[in-house]
Formats: sequence, C-alpha cells, structure tokens
Amino acid sequence: MRPDIVAIGAPAGGVESLTDLVGRLPENLSAAVLVVLHRSPFPDSYLPQTLRRVAHLRVVVPIEGGPLEIGACFVGPPDKLLTVGSGHRTHLLADGYYRGYTIDALFTSLAYSAGRRVIGVTLTGLLKDGRLGLRAIKEAGGTVVVEEPKEPEITEIHFGAFKSEIDFTGTVPAIADFICERVRSG
Repeated sequence: MRPDIVAIGAPAGGVESLTDLVGRLPENLSAAVLVVLHRSPFPDSYLPQTLRRVAHLRVVVPIEGGPLEIGACFVGPPDKLLTVGSGHRTHLLADGYYRGYTIDALFTSLAYSAGRRVIGVTLTGLLKDGRLGLRAIKEAGGTVVVEEPKEPEITEIHFGAFKSEIDFTGTVPAIADFICERVRSG
C-alpha cells in the first residue's frame, strides 16, 4: 500500500525548514499533508498565511471532524492538538497538559488510524517531541524521515539507538524528493 498521508512536525525554530519543505511539494502530490509546529497558543498564528505564500498545495486550517483530503496541507491550529481519528477525520484536542507533545500527538494518532499509509517527518530539533510518535509510526509499518542535523555530533547524541528506526535522513530538498518518490511508488 502506497503512503498517502505525510505528517510533518517541527519545533518553533523550524519555520524556515517547514516552509522550504512545503514549498517543494507539488500541487499534484497524491497525499494529504498535515503540519504541526511548536508555537504559543495565545497570539494569532500566521503560519497558514506563511505557507500559502510558498505552497503549491491548498493550505487548510482543519475543523473538528473534517476529512483528510489528497492535495491539501492541513496546518494545526495554535490552541489545539491536531490529531486524526477513525475514518481519517481530523480531531482537535484541547492543548492543556500536552503542549510540549504536539508532534507526538499527531504522529501517534496517525500510527493508530493509518499505519503504513503514513510518512512521518521531523524537521530540525533534537527529537524531544516526535520520537515516540515516529516510533509508533514505524511499529505500525509507516515510514520515518528525519531532517539531517546541522551539527554532525547531534546525530549520535540525540538519535542514538533510534537511528536504526529511521528510514531516511537528509536535507530538506532530499526529503521533498523522498516524499514525492514514496508517494508515487509506495
């Protein structure tokens, strides 16, 4: 089964990598793309507008219970956790206690609801949030992708034993190519 859901998580400092990656995905990508970013839940979010400037995909802020759509990029709202439930419908959870686990919440929900249909991608960061979700995706038969760290020593220190569970590590352009190839050929 070919992957048709791409989940991308980034820390607050990952906006540049996130924008670069989303801007490289073609409008005819045969997948739904879901994006979560660590950011404050209080100020207005400009992430959807920022991504719309570069995206070839349609950028959407999801509503509760909305269906995932091929060719759309769903951007998690700043005051809710974007997850996916049964029937591949978005489920927005109150943030509260899980503020630091935005990526894990999305990735874990996708592991349970879509399994091997998922490509989970983390950009920059040190895998503090995302590691559990990526592991769940891997265990469910999905694909795990991690942006290549800028500092070589970070790879060993922060990936450690997790390195063997990563299907692909590369730069943002290489990740975009990998996603397009996997979605196409699965």
